[in-house]
Amino acid sequence: MQNTVNMNGKNNSTVGKLSKVDPHGFERGEEFDYATYEQFESEYLAVLAHRTMRWDKMMKNGSKKKITDGGAVKRFCRKGIPSSYRPMVWMNLSGAQEKMEKSLDLYEKLLETGCSNDLELIELIKTDLDRTFPDNVYFNSKMGDDKRQSLYNILLAYGRRSPEVGYCQGINYVAALILLVVKDEEKSFWLLSTLLDDILPHYYTKSMISLRAEFKVLEDLVRQKYPECQQVMDEAKVPWMLVASKWFICLFIDVIPIETVLRIWDCLFVEGSKILMRASLYIIHKNQEKLKACRNMPEIVTLFKNIQSDTSMLRCHDFMKNCFESTNPLSKSEIRKLRIKHTETLKQ
Repeated sequence: MQNTVNMNGKNNSTVGKLSKVDPHGFERGEEFDYATYEQFESEYLAVLAHRTMRWDKMMKNGSKKKITDGGAVKRFCRKGIPSSYRPMVWMNLSGAQEKMEKSLDLYEKLLETGCSNDLELIELIKTDLDRTFPDNVYFNSKMGDDKRQSLYNILLAYGRRSPEVGYCQGINYVAALILLVVKDEEKSFWLLSTLLDDILPHYYTKSMISLRAEFKVLEDLVRQKYPECQQVMDEAKVPWMLVASKWFICLFIDVIPIETVLRIWDCLFVEGSKILMRASLYIIHKNQEKLKACRNMPEIVTLFKNIQSDTSMLRCHDFMKNCFESTNPLSKSEIRKLRIKHTETLKQ
């Protein structure tokens, strides 16, 4: 073990060539597979360097401050957005930048002006605040840059702006990861608002009807593409909501490695929520032989719980490539029809 110095000048232990804290501030636990990650990083750095060169050319070495959607941009985003461009690309292509520019003083006003359900909203947010990423140095007071106040502000402003949602568990993790990536409180608020209000099909509501419908959509698609897998789920009486809740509620945070989560989010902010269904189907496709060998509910639950430790999930470039290849064809219109059908059924 060696010692190195982090960005704040504090000593930070390393294992081999890797820091015990990743670039996003997440502490790597004792069970972390340093050898596998170091091998992955040595291979992936070359991919990142190549992609960054392509992005630099498209963005004129950073002189372009805005980007518009298009076929080439979509392909670039599917292959990964460099971390230096990610905040700007997410803001521009999601529509969050335009929303912010049209309401430049709204965020500050939301933080200054209270509303009727503030007491309940504040209590709910504060309850989850210390539970948000306790293994991240930016949220557990181990760094001078404690982001908990910023996260509180973002969640409070969003709850006031969208009282029909207010605050639901899971939003804290989504907002916190946006904040870690974007590093700007107001921009993070607008990205969260755009994501929850425009991109996702109303997952975060008290009735959870849209979220429950989403699992029914997933079930239909699994039955179409992997009928033997769905048969195992049916015979064990295991609904997809039981094993895949975090896939949709937390958008794969704490389910698969953070590098792969961010690659999924690159497509989420650019292409919309279909990528969540693609990623879910690919995870099922990748584990279909193991799933077909399961005999009961505990074995199925354990199988999907253990995907976090599957080292192949770390290879985000391969994950995304296979995610698109293995799930084609998958049309937005089909997903939309299934969502409408199941939403109406659940409402009745």
